[in-house]
Amino acid sequence: MTTSAGFDRCLIASGFRVFWIATLVCWVTGCNTGSQFPARPVTLICPWSAGGGTDRLARQVAVLLEAELGVPVNVVNATGGGGVTGHTRGALARPDGYTLTIGTVELNMLHHRGLSAVGPTDFEPLGLLNQDSAAIFVRSDSTWTSPADLEQSIAATQRPLKASGTAAGGIWHVAMIGWLARQELPTDKVTWISINGAAPSLQELMAGGIDLVSCSVPEAKALLEAGEIRCLGVMSPQRLPASPEILTFAEQGIDWSLGSWRGLLYPHGVPPDRLKTMQAAVRTVSRSDEFARFMQQSGFHMSLAEPHAFTAFLDTTDRRFGKTLSTPVFAEAGKAVVGAWFFPSLLGGLALLVITLGFQSLGEADSGGTVRNGPIIGVVAGVLAFVGLSPVVGYVIATGMLLGGLMLAFQASWRTAAVVTLAAPLLLFQIFSRFLGVPLPWGWLGW
Repeated sequence: MTTSAGFDRCLIASGFRVFWIATLVCWVTGCNTGSQFPARPVTLICPWSAGGGTDRLARQVAVLLEAELGVPVNVVNATGGGGVTGHTRGALARPDGYTLTIGTVELNMLHHRGLSAVGPTDFEPLGLLNQDSAAIFVRSDSTWTSPADLEQSIAATQRPLKASGTAAGGIWHVAMIGWLARQELPTDKVTWISINGAAPSLQELMAGGIDLVSCSVPEAKALLEAGEIRCLGVMSPQRLPASPEILTFAEQGIDWSLGSWRGLLYPHGVPPDRLKTMQAAVRTVSRSDEFARFMQQSGFHMSLAEPHAFTAFLDTTDRRFGKTLSTPVFAEAGKAVVGAWFFPSLLGGLALLVITLGFQSLGEADSGGTVRNGPIIGVVAGVLAFVGLSPVVGYVIATGMLLGGLMLAFQASWRTAAVVTLAAPLLLFQIFSRFLGVPLPWGWLGW
């Protein structure tokens, strides 16, 4: 028994020595590789859902940028709010050069609709990649074979048709409203179903949940080539080079055209040397043969512009949408159900509720009552603090604060709390960042 107990103690002591050595190595090495840029994974924010046109383009660009920069480039789909979430997250990202955004035309629209304070002037343009025109799609087994057929049904129907392609007020919704208004058709004869992206909208069309979809041809290319859907026309003055068989609205007597753009953006404040490095990488990638092949095979219309020209393009487009969206028909169609401050106010209210419950719990303790909600409130408050602080102070410091606070709140010993607080965040950081390539908030430590 004595020999066995001694062996166990020796084994535990050895385990602790290995643990502390690993922790010391983590602290000494960190993830900082000096002034080299980039030295760690880069995050590419996509404001739209996976599988759509913007997501496909973002993932191709990420693959090419990885080869050019020599570090992982991870695409993060920050969806919601018709593009508000992704564009806002991109504009407010830490300007250290490690976060860029694939912006879309909604950046020229959201602030005019009062849904976001973020606009083109909140970004540093890196390069324009493409422009695509809107088009109208229906199921191949429908009786509609042209915009004129669909217009007759819209004018005669007693039950509004259902359409989608993106969130309400997005570019494809505006394109459809503009077409109906130009043809003097009642816009309330088509009910727009808000779906976050073209890919899920096309799935809903195939399922019979909606009657038509407004989106770009590349986004519908797979179903179009499979013969599952039919394109009634593209809202462009000229036929698309990648799909010359599709008639334009102009050829069918409809004087209306509208489209989207996609480009790469940095938040303001990125150090000049890092901005220059990323601009050069984007220029190399967007002019590569591999990128050109992808754009051609996918049906995307390639439209490249350098940062200076991209900035002028954004300014011109923004002024044009400002005039267009202020007209009564678009203002009514783009009216949001909730305002820009609805969700921040909701989160603030929840935080206030948690704080109030926490003070009530402390009051019960002072009066000799039983504190039942204390641990739960502590965990919730800790998680909320972690979410709020991690983008500022970084993952390692925020995780250490969270774990340390929870360990003490649950009355762990000082020694155990210290070990967990110092070691666990570093080990987790090394696993997720170094080995799995997961982008994490870097914060004050810079790694």
